Amino acid sequence: MLPIHLFRQNKELIVDGLKKKNFKELELVDTIISVDEKRRHLQSESDNLAASINSASKNIGQLMAKGNKEEAEALKAEVSNHRDKTKLLAAQLADIETELHDLLVRIPNMPHSSVPFGKTPEENEVVRQGGSTPDLSAQKLPHWDLTAKYKLIDFELGTKITGSGFPVYIDQGARLQRALISFFLNYNIDGGYKEYYPPYMVNEASAYGTGQLPDKEGQMYHATADNFYLIPTAEVPLTNIFRDEIISEQELPVKMTAYTPCFRREAGSYGKDVRGLNRLHQFDKVEIVQIVHPDKSYETLEEMAAHVEHLLQLLGLQYRVLRLCGGDMSFTSALTYDFEVYSAAQERWLEVSSVSNFEVYQTNRMKIRFKDGGNKAQLAHSLNGSSLALPRIMACLLENNQAPEGIHIPEVLRPYFGKAIIN
Repeated sequence: MLPIHLFRQNKELIVDGLKKKNFKELELVDTIISVDEKRRHLQSESDNLAASINSASKNIGQLMAKGNKEEAEALKAEVSNHRDKTKLLAAQLADIETELHDLLVRIPNMPHSSVPFGKTPEENEVVRQGGSTPDLSAQKLPHWDLTAKYKLIDFELGTKITGSGFPVYIDQGARLQRALISFFLNYNIDGGYKEYYPPYMVNEASAYGTGQLPDKEGQMYHATADNFYLIPTAEVPLTNIFRDEIISEQELPVKMTAYTPCFRREAGSYGKDVRGLNRLHQFDKVEIVQIVHPDKSYETLEEMAAHVEHLLQLLGLQYRVLRLCGGDMSFTSALTYDFEVYSAAQERWLEVSSVSNFEVYQTNRMKIRFKDGGNKAQLAHSLNGSSLALPRIMACLLENNQAPEGIHIPEVLRPYFGKAIIN
């Protein structure tokens, strides 16, 4: 949620940013400013009444001490009248603050100045690329055929147990999944991230804090009995660790990592793009999150992007890094880098990570602050990224490393997997 002072001080900047994000309800900006003016007027009126009550209360005591009872009683009646007005104003303020809040949460984050204009994924900017396309035989197989051939994943069994999009990993498939999780976590820990093992369900306040509510409720699984939400990413519980907290400046940056399963309804997804591991309702992911000083957040974003990029290099995968255009960015992000790996069997790029800077959009909702050198509390910036999401990484590892004799395991994974080849 954007701080209200930005609307008062930078209306044109807000409007330009919303246009870049392809946001249609531009009239909300004027509505927010108008409602905020009413709120400030009511607050000023309430403050003036409170000051009058305090002043009159002091005078009442002095008049009583001097024996001026009649004047004191008149002031008491005035104070009583002011207090009645104060109660009415408090109710009006509560209503208008709710109205203002409900308007503010409908406004997405402002894009950074470097975000390109555009509405579709085809308009994203390729920042850099690495790796090379593997030379596979004409008999190359997509991962859904490879997992069947080597008995690594049973998609039909998952459908039987739960439904489509819930695969069952078996034997060497389960071992490879576990190897990837351990490798990713250790890599992040070596990079200075502290490991957490958070809950897989969160309450409504946590889902609201990171921006899943009210924007993405249709994509989340909702446990209605206790009003909990299954997490779509470890970003949600990790960032909420510091909700309503004031961090000392010396503690920054806070660096966290966690492995969790992730749950997404993916409503409306269909077709070839969802086959096999390409799009699931339950999948595993290792996440990195940082809470940093505002002056350091874009430097941190580049560091996190380099961290993820090196991980793809270690796995020997062909990749590219995209700076998302305004229309393809998430509701909450100010700047996002997407990482895609090339699937040589499917002959297409697959997204495996997003690394984003949210600036104060999440921390303003969660009231995550730090004390600066002047002992003044101010909002921190939050960032997160996938390091990495497993399904498409596994898909590309299987496809790009297939050979007549089996599927070769990248060298960095062999100590975790326990062997060099799946056959």
